[in-house]
Amino acid sequence: MWDYSEKVKDHFFHPRNVGEIPDADAVGDVGNIACGDALRLTLKLDNGRIVDAKFKTFGCGSAIAAASALTEIVKGKTMEEAEKITNQDIADYLDGLPKEKMHCSVMGEEALEAAIADYRGFEKAPAEEGAIICKCFSVTDTIIERVIRGNNLSTIEQVTNYTKAGGGCKSCHPDIQRIINEVRGAEVAVAPKRAKKMSNIKKMKLIQETIEKEVRPVLMLEGGDVELEDIDGDTVYVSFSGSCAESPGAKATTRSTVESRLREFVTEELVVEEAAS
Repeated sequence: MWDYSEKVKDHFFHPRNVGEIPDADAVGDVGNIACGDALRLTLKLDNGRIVDAKFKTFGCGSAIAAASALTEIVKGKTMEEAEKITNQDIADYLDGLPKEKMHCSVMGEEALEAAIADYRGFEKAPAEEGAIICKCFSVTDTIIERVIRGNNLSTIEQVTNYTKAGGGCKSCHPDIQRIINEVRGAEVAVAPKRAKKMSNIKKMKLIQETIEKEVRPVLMLEGGDVELEDIDGDTVYVSFSGSCAESPGAKATTRSTVESRLREFVTEELVVEEAAS
């Protein structure tokens, strides 16, 4: 089960600065509701400093907390000071985020970049430029490269945690690995984990326990749910409901989360698929 800090819980249950500034001097829009997350950041400046910041978001509890924290962080800063804020600053302000939720802090940084670009009269923020690598979540090579450099990432799983890229159909995994190799300066050799040997009965029991204890409680906290429907060899079939089923992006994110947990607690060989309705 994901471990949320008290600050994350506080900013989720009592978010600061929710709404939109009607006469904003800067507006930053990032994400896409179809992909599961979207954030609008509006800023008001006076004498060169940010005097007000508000946000609207469509996303999970961590997305709400990260956006709320961002609005508190930027107040009182000049645009030059604000552009130095990173996703790690947002996570640190919240006393950390689960690794699977770091993409929420990255979305906050991207919204701030977009708002700064809007304030300065640019059509696009730097993060919006570049070629689309992950079509499922519309993530560009520019975003992936920046996040790898800024957070010292070295695996596809880490890139997915920070950007969602690769969390859907996975066809972009080779391109993500190529970018990792280019940024790191050499190919990153990842030794495959040896699958745990166990009986089919034990494997099925572990799968059920992992979903019930490690996955469902967190999803239900954020208005979603997942049910185990069937197991065929190493393929686990599940169904989604609530916020987890609101869009293709939400389903893809949940599927990736379930698969990651099952591979961690059961065996690396497992693949999660949505059950046919």
